[in-house]
Amino acid sequence: MNSFFNASVGKKFLVSISGLFLIMFLATHLTVNLFLLWGQESYNMAAHFMATNPAIKIIEPLLGLGFLLHIAFSVWLTISNQSTRPQKYAMVDQSETSSWPSRNMFVLGALILIFLILHLSNFWVKMKFGDMSYIDYGGVMVQDAYTLVTGKFIIWWYVVIYVAGAVFLGLHLLHGFQSAFQTLGLNNQIWRRRLTVIGTVYSIIIAAGFSIIPLYFIVNSFIN
Repeated sequence: MNSFFNASVGKKFLVSISGLFLIMFLATHLTVNLFLLWGQESYNMAAHFMATNPAIKIIEPLLGLGFLLHIAFSVWLTISNQSTRPQKYAMVDQSETSSWPSRNMFVLGALILIFLILHLSNFWVKMKFGDMSYIDYGGVMVQDAYTLVTGKFIIWWYVVIYVAGAVFLGLHLLHGFQSAFQTLGLNNQIWRRRLTVIGTVYSIIIAAGFSIIPLYFIVNSFIN
């Protein structure tokens, strides 16, 4: 077992499993965020449901662990690959045989991590530990997360950072999605084509979905 995880294929397996866990989370997170477009009450109630649901409370620490493991395994794999690479080798132009995201997964991951830290400090930390205002919806006191989030989405430089983070995430997923399934064995010619299409569509939806939300609010702020 130790020899498997110490081998490159074992490290890729760990990166893939943790990555697939995060891929499922992103779809859920985007769905909740899209409630922002339906107004204050819709988003606040959706955020309240996520914050108070017992299942989500169990999943939340697992999610944090998933992020940490994915980062740790990715760094481990990158360092291992670099250490086993010969010191001198012929310079080969890989642009014709591999995509830009596949050659820059570590860089994209580092940029996403920087964005994630900013995102968590501005939203998650304030919702968990900050002095939040509350609104009464039919006798249920709910955090006004809508005002907190939309307040950031009318600051132009934050919108630029947020959209850039969404684009980096989409590019990371563009290779990571199909790579994860191929590592788990779905790597024949038929499945490779299917996963390429599904991964591309999923990546575009995630990048566009997270980008549309702040762009919607900052455009509205200029119009109104």
